[in-house]
Amino acid sequence: MDARERRKPVNQRIEVVGTASYSLNDAGVAQARRLIGARQYVLRSEWGEVQPAADAENAYLENHDWETYGCWFLGLTDGANEETKARYAFVFGDFRRIHRSGLIACHYRAAEWRHKAIELAAHELLQELDAAAG
Repeated sequence: MDARERRKPVNQRIEVVGTASYSLNDAGVAQARRLIGARQYVLRSEWGEVQPAADAENAYLENHDWETYGCWFLGLTDGANEETKARYAFVFGDFRRIHRSGLIACHYRAAEWRHKAIELAAHELLQELDAAAG
């Protein structure tokens, strides 16, 4: 009998915490399409390195209004207060350009948590970006 077989079963209580719900941000989709059309995109990047951090978001908000800030996100957090960073989810760019890796991250995360409208929008945008880039 090995160590795994001798272990007593552990009673674990698994608590399922509800995930936030999101609505598709039409302004974000429109912004992504504008950037693709204007060829303002990065095809190869490490999203973990270029994704805007909190300090970059704060710096952007110092010079832009909430509406402009919100255009960089594919999702709106349902029930979150307007004019808060918590209102916006699924960032896809670096506040200058759209990143292919950002769209992939949005698609993956939305698919993982079954946020279907955002998943499908990210997928469509990714296809549009790939077609534009050739």
